[in-house]
Amino acid sequence: MLYHAYQMMTDAAEPVRRFARLAHAMFAVPDGTLGPFAPRQAAAFWSMIADTAYTHERPAYAIDSVRVGNVDAAVTEQAVFSTPFGTLLHFAKDVETPQPKMLVVAPLSGHFATLLRGTVKTLLADHDVYITDWHNARDVPLGAGRFGFDDYVEHVIRFIEEIGPGTHVLAVCQPCVQVLAAAAVMAEDRNPAAPSSMTLMAGPVDVRVNPTEVNRLANGKPLEWFAEKLIATVPARYGGAGRRVYPGFLQLTAFMMMNPARHEKAHRDLHRHLARGETAEAATIRAFYDEYFAVLDLDAEFYLETIDIVFQRALLAKGELSYRGRPVDPAKIRRTALLTVEGERDDICALGQTAAAHDLCTGLKPFLKRHHMQPGVGHYGVFSGRRWEGQVYPIVRNMVLATS
Repeated sequence: MLYHAYQMMTDAAEPVRRFARLAHAMFAVPDGTLGPFAPRQAAAFWSMIADTAYTHERPAYAIDSVRVGNVDAAVTEQAVFSTPFGTLLHFAKDVETPQPKMLVVAPLSGHFATLLRGTVKTLLADHDVYITDWHNARDVPLGAGRFGFDDYVEHVIRFIEEIGPGTHVLAVCQPCVQVLAAAAVMAEDRNPAAPSSMTLMAGPVDVRVNPTEVNRLANGKPLEWFAEKLIATVPARYGGAGRRVYPGFLQLTAFMMMNPARHEKAHRDLHRHLARGETAEAATIRAFYDEYFAVLDLDAEFYLETIDIVFQRALLAKGELSYRGRPVDPAKIRRTALLTVEGERDDICALGQTAAAHDLCTGLKPFLKRHHMQPGVGHYGVFSGRRWEGQVYPIVRNMVLATS
């Protein structure tokens, strides 16, 4: 009933948003900006009402070109390999000199992989970039089967194999655990496609270290509570009708409630910029929330198994994780270099949670390990924004170059 109630409220609010769009249009000139005599406070109000909605469709990456050396190289998206649950997407460039292959592993946490658009664009200057473009479970037919923790690991392995030997992997947040598991399995199997390096960024490798509010919430209730209260059934109107999911709108609501004052201030600032005609400033805030409000549903098995395996029992950190019934031993990793990155002010994955990977990878020589703590940034600042581009990224690039 949870998903159906949300859908009913969304449908009921649509006429209000349509009216708001019409009301705002009354004050706008043909190019969409406000006329000189428009009541700006009212126009700003209607503009914000018109945008108060989540979307369940993946936004565009909108990366058409990137600067490579002294040349602007065109970028085209190519689907290399697909399953019902995800696509290995290649950002192909027409460049003369081959670049190191980089797989960006995106989290499945309520947002589409396009949230890493800035990360990808930065990497594209020096790398041949691929990304795990996860599909919205709401649209995956029941006949496609389940998608759980092991299925995520299997997808990572299969995607790396599709790209081929010499691949470097960069995991952002949640999938740091799955990427480490995949690297361990591939190393033990002597898989020729085992990654040359893996960069783990702000991920919950060991949530027992400096627990955050996210960790406390995940451990504050038994697993049965999450299954009963947070899992919903996809309504009949969608391709995944009948599939049990953790709705993206719930995950996003939970994230926003962690910092309500921050989001309230952002929307006050947006209204002020709109009312003053400060279009550039308003566009920056609106672009962020257009992406932030694009939500993706998770298959129920993946969500519940992640809560259980990563957050409640910390199986990887304890040496008790298994994949398809076989033990996962990061000590088997001997050739895949390891870089971990953490943010000083990260309130989602605190300091030490990602660095714990070094204690697990005991088979790696010291020269194949590096840790970086980025001062002055929170969770998102590790992989996006000015400090990512100017301070974190050069370290990632150097690690890739040293191990290519």
